[in-house]
Amino acid sequence: MSRSERRNDQPLPCHVAVIMDGNGRWAEARQLPRIAGHRSGAKRAEELIRFAGGELNLPYLTLFALSAENWRRPKSEVDFLIQLLDQFIAAKLEEFVASNVKFLVIGDISVFPASLQRTIEYAIASTAGNSGLVLSVALNYGGRQEIIRACCKVNAEITAGTIDPERLDMTTFRSYLYAPHIPDPELIIRTGGEQRVSNFLLWQLAYTELYFTETMWPDFTAKEFLQAISDFQTRQRRFGVTEEKT
Repeated sequence: MSRSERRNDQPLPCHVAVIMDGNGRWAEARQLPRIAGHRSGAKRAEELIRFAGGELNLPYLTLFALSAENWRRPKSEVDFLIQLLDQFIAAKLEEFVASNVKFLVIGDISVFPASLQRTIEYAIASTAGNSGLVLSVALNYGGRQEIIRACCKVNAEITAGTIDPERLDMTTFRSYLYAPHIPDPELIIRTGGEQRVSNFLLWQLAYTELYFTETMWPDFTAKEFLQAISDFQTRQRRFGVTEEKT
Protein backbone atom coordinates (compact mmCIF):
# COMPACT_ATOMS: atom_id res chain seq x y z
CA MET A 1 0.00 0.00 0.00
CA SER A 2 1.40 3.35 -1.04
CA ARG A 3 1.57 6.30 1.32
CA SER A 4 -1.07 8.18 -0.69
CA GLU A 5 -3.45 5.20 -0.53
CA ARG A 6 -2.84 4.82 3.18
CA ARG A 7 -3.67 8.47 3.75
CA ASN A 8 -6.77 8.45 1.49
CA ASP A 9 -5.14 11.40 -0.30
CA GLN A 10 -5.98 13.61 2.67
CA PRO A 11 -3.35 15.44 4.72
CA LEU A 12 -2.03 13.78 7.83
CA PRO A 13 -2.39 15.54 11.16
CA CYS A 14 0.76 17.46 11.98
CA HIS A 15 0.74 16.43 15.64
CA VAL A 16 -0.78 13.30 17.17
CA ALA A 17 -0.85 12.70 20.93
CA VAL A 18 -1.57 9.32 22.49
CA ILE A 19 -2.86 8.40 25.94
CA MET A 20 -1.41 4.90 26.23
CA ASP A 21 -3.99 3.30 28.52
CA GLY A 22 -4.79 -0.30 29.35
CA ASN A 23 -1.46 -1.94 30.13
CA GLY A 24 -2.51 -3.19 33.56
CA ARG A 25 -5.93 -4.45 32.46
CA TRP A 26 -4.35 -6.16 29.45
CA ALA A 27 -2.05 -8.07 31.79
CA GLU A 28 -4.76 -8.91 34.31
CA ALA A 29 -6.99 -10.32 31.55
CA ARG A 30 -4.15 -12.75 30.78
CA GLN A 31 -3.52 -13.52 34.45
CA LEU A 32 -0.15 -11.81 34.24
CA PRO A 33 1.36 -9.28 36.66
CA ARG A 34 0.67 -5.65 35.77
CA ILE A 35 4.34 -5.06 35.05
CA ALA A 36 4.06 -7.52 32.15
CA GLY A 37 1.52 -5.17 30.62
CA HIS A 38 3.85 -2.20 31.01
CA ARG A 39 6.66 -4.17 29.42
CA SER A 40 4.46 -5.07 26.43
CA GLY A 41 3.25 -1.48 26.27
CA ALA A 42 6.82 -0.24 25.98
CA LYS A 43 7.35 -2.52 22.99
CA ARG A 44 4.20 -1.16 21.38
CA ALA A 45 5.42 2.41 21.95
CA GLU A 46 8.71 1.51 20.29
CA GLU A 47 6.86 0.19 17.23
CA LEU A 48 4.61 3.24 17.00
CA ILE A 49 7.52 5.67 17.23
CA ARG A 50 9.31 3.85 14.44
CA PHE A 51 6.18 3.74 12.27
CA ALA A 52 5.17 7.37 12.87
CA GLY A 53 8.63 8.77 12.23
CA GLY A 54 9.45 6.41 9.38
CA GLU A 55 6.63 5.30 7.10
CA LEU A 56 4.24 8.12 8.01
CA ASN A 57 6.85 10.87 8.31
CA LEU A 58 4.74 12.45 11.05
CA PRO A 59 6.21 15.77 12.29
CA TYR A 60 5.13 15.52 15.96
CA LEU A 61 4.17 12.65 18.26
CA THR A 62 3.44 13.00 21.98
CA LEU A 63 3.07 9.99 24.28
CA PHE A 64 1.54 10.18 27.76
CA ALA A 65 3.79 7.77 29.64
CA LEU A 66 3.50 8.75 33.32
CA SER A 67 0.97 11.14 34.82
CA ALA A 68 1.38 13.20 37.96
CA GLU A 69 -1.42 11.06 39.42
CA ASN A 70 0.33 7.74 38.72
CA TRP A 71 2.39 8.14 41.90
CA ARG A 72 -0.69 6.92 43.78
CA ARG A 73 -0.19 3.43 42.40
CA PRO A 74 1.57 0.71 44.44
CA LYS A 75 5.21 1.60 45.05
CA SER A 76 6.42 -1.61 43.41
CA GLU A 77 4.60 -0.71 40.20
CA VAL A 78 5.86 2.88 40.22
CA ASP A 79 9.42 1.71 40.85
CA PHE A 80 9.15 -0.66 37.90
CA LEU A 81 7.82 2.11 35.65
CA ILE A 82 10.73 4.37 36.59
CA GLN A 83 13.21 1.60 35.83
CA LEU A 84 11.44 0.77 32.56
CA LEU A 85 11.53 4.40 31.44
CA ASP A 86 15.24 4.66 32.18
CA GLN A 87 15.97 1.46 30.26
CA PHE A 88 13.70 2.40 27.35
CA ILE A 89 15.22 5.83 26.77
CA ALA A 90 18.79 4.56 27.10
CA ALA A 91 18.14 1.61 24.79
CA LYS A 92 16.41 3.68 22.09
CA LEU A 93 18.78 6.64 22.06
CA GLU A 94 21.09 5.26 19.38
CA GLU A 95 18.10 4.57 17.14
CA PHE A 96 16.70 8.05 17.79
CA VAL A 97 19.98 9.60 16.71
CA ALA A 98 20.25 7.39 13.62
CA SER A 99 16.63 7.98 12.56
CA ASN A 100 16.75 11.75 13.12
CA VAL A 101 14.22 11.72 15.99
CA LYS A 102 14.26 14.70 18.33
CA PHE A 103 13.49 13.56 21.87
CA LEU A 104 11.79 15.85 24.38
CA VAL A 105 10.13 15.46 27.77
CA ILE A 106 7.23 17.49 29.15
CA GLY A 107 6.56 17.37 32.87
CA ASP A 108 8.44 17.80 36.13
CA ILE A 109 11.42 15.44 36.09
CA SER A 110 12.96 16.86 39.28
CA VAL A 111 11.22 14.19 41.37
CA PHE A 112 12.86 11.32 39.46
CA PRO A 113 15.97 9.47 40.62
CA ALA A 114 19.19 11.18 39.55
CA SER A 115 20.00 8.34 37.14
CA LEU A 116 16.75 8.80 35.20
CA GLN A 117 17.19 12.57 35.14
CA ARG A 118 20.66 12.10 33.64
CA THR A 119 19.31 9.66 31.05
CA ILE A 120 16.58 12.10 30.04
CA GLU A 121 18.91 15.10 29.86
CA TYR A 122 21.50 13.17 27.85
CA ALA A 123 18.87 11.96 25.36
CA ILE A 124 17.50 15.48 24.93
CA ALA A 125 20.98 16.93 24.39
CA SER A 126 22.03 14.11 22.04
CA THR A 127 19.04 14.61 19.73
CA ALA A 128 18.70 18.40 19.99
CA GLY A 129 20.02 18.92 16.46
CA ASN A 130 17.78 16.34 14.82
CA SER A 131 15.15 17.55 12.37
CA GLY A 132 12.84 14.54 11.94
CA LEU A 133 10.02 13.37 14.16
CA VAL A 134 9.72 15.42 17.34
CA LEU A 135 8.90 12.85 20.01
CA SER A 136 7.61 14.35 23.24
CA VAL A 137 7.13 12.02 26.19
CA ALA A 138 4.95 13.24 29.05
CA LEU A 139 6.54 12.18 32.35
CA ASN A 140 5.19 13.17 35.76
CA TYR A 141 2.91 15.40 33.74
CA GLY A 142 -0.43 17.01 34.57
CA GLY A 143 -2.26 19.58 32.49
CA ARG A 144 -3.51 21.54 35.49
CA GLN A 145 -0.05 21.51 37.01
CA GLU A 146 1.39 22.83 33.74
CA ILE A 147 -1.07 25.73 33.69
CA ILE A 148 -0.41 26.60 37.35
CA ARG A 149 3.34 26.46 36.69
CA ALA A 150 2.91 28.86 33.77
CA CYS A 151 0.75 31.20 35.87
CA CYS A 152 3.42 31.33 38.57
CA LYS A 153 6.09 32.18 36.00
CA VAL A 154 3.92 34.88 34.44
CA ASN A 155 3.16 36.33 37.88
CA ALA A 156 6.87 36.48 38.67
CA GLU A 157 7.49 38.36 35.41
CA ILE A 158 4.66 40.80 36.15
CA THR A 159 6.03 41.38 39.66
CA ALA A 160 9.49 42.00 38.20
CA GLY A 161 8.00 44.48 35.74
CA THR A 162 9.07 42.56 32.64
CA ILE A 163 5.49 41.82 31.51
CA ASP A 164 2.68 44.35 31.24
CA PRO A 165 -0.42 42.51 32.51
CA GLU A 166 -2.59 44.63 30.21
CA ARG A 167 -0.77 43.14 27.22
CA LEU A 168 -0.77 39.53 28.35
CA ASP A 169 -2.27 37.41 25.59
CA MET A 170 -2.50 33.71 24.73
CA THR A 171 0.71 33.75 22.72
CA THR A 172 2.68 35.19 25.63
CA PHE A 173 1.09 32.81 28.12
CA ARG A 174 1.81 29.84 25.87
CA SER A 175 5.50 30.70 25.94
CA TYR A 176 5.57 29.62 29.61
CA LEU A 177 4.26 26.11 28.94
CA TYR A 178 6.59 23.10 28.83
CA ALA A 179 7.04 23.00 25.03
CA PRO A 180 5.68 26.26 23.59
CA HIS A 181 7.29 25.71 20.19
CA ILE A 182 5.33 22.50 19.55
CA PRO A 183 1.97 23.01 17.80
CA ASP A 184 -1.22 21.92 19.52
CA PRO A 185 -2.16 18.31 18.74
CA GLU A 186 -4.71 17.97 15.98
CA LEU A 187 -5.61 14.46 17.10
CA ILE A 188 -5.52 12.72 20.46
CA ILE A 189 -5.92 8.96 20.63
CA ARG A 190 -6.84 7.20 23.85
CA THR A 191 -6.66 3.43 24.06
CA GLY A 192 -8.18 1.20 26.75
CA GLY A 193 -11.87 2.12 26.47
CA GLU A 194 -12.01 5.15 28.75
CA GLN A 195 -13.44 8.34 27.23
CA ARG A 196 -11.75 11.22 29.01
CA VAL A 197 -8.56 13.23 28.67
CA SER A 198 -7.26 12.60 32.21
CA ASN A 199 -5.55 15.94 32.82
CA PHE A 200 -3.54 15.69 29.59
CA LEU A 201 -2.56 18.79 27.57
CA LEU A 202 -5.53 20.79 28.88
CA TRP A 203 -4.35 24.12 27.46
CA GLN A 204 -3.46 22.59 24.10
CA LEU A 205 -6.70 20.61 23.55
CA ALA A 206 -8.99 23.54 22.71
CA TYR A 207 -9.63 22.35 19.14
CA THR A 208 -8.15 18.87 19.17
CA GLU A 209 -10.09 15.96 17.66
CA LEU A 210 -10.56 13.03 20.05
CA TYR A 211 -10.44 9.34 19.11
CA PHE A 212 -11.29 6.64 21.64
CA THR A 213 -10.80 2.91 21.16
CA GLU A 214 -11.57 -0.13 23.31
CA THR A 215 -8.23 -1.64 22.28
CA MET A 216 -5.77 -1.94 25.13
CA TRP A 217 -2.45 -0.23 24.50
CA PRO A 218 -0.33 -3.41 24.13
CA ASP A 219 -2.72 -4.52 21.33
CA PHE A 220 -2.79 -1.15 19.55
CA THR A 221 -1.19 -1.73 16.15
CA ALA A 222 -0.02 0.50 13.34
CA LYS A 223 -3.16 -0.57 11.47
CA GLU A 224 -5.41 0.88 14.16
CA PHE A 225 -3.23 3.99 14.34
CA LEU A 226 -4.00 4.46 10.65
CA GLN A 227 -7.70 3.88 11.34
CA ALA A 228 -7.61 6.71 13.86
CA ILE A 229 -5.93 8.96 11.33
CA SER A 230 -8.45 7.96 8.64
CA ASP A 231 -11.26 8.86 11.04
CA PHE A 232 -9.60 12.21 11.68
CA GLN A 233 -9.40 12.85 7.93
CA THR A 234 -13.20 12.56 7.60
CA ARG A 235 -13.89 15.27 10.16
CA GLN A 236 -14.61 18.91 9.43
CA ARG A 237 -12.59 21.12 11.75
CA ARG A 238 -14.44 24.44 11.93
CA PHE A 239 -12.64 26.05 14.88
CA GLY A 240 -15.91 27.70 15.91
CA VAL A 241 -16.64 29.06 12.42
CA THR A 242 -19.73 28.01 10.45
CA GLU A 243 -19.68 27.38 6.72
CA GLU A 244 -22.85 29.43 6.28
CA LYS A 245 -22.40 32.93 4.90
CA THR A 246 -24.10 35.88 6.53
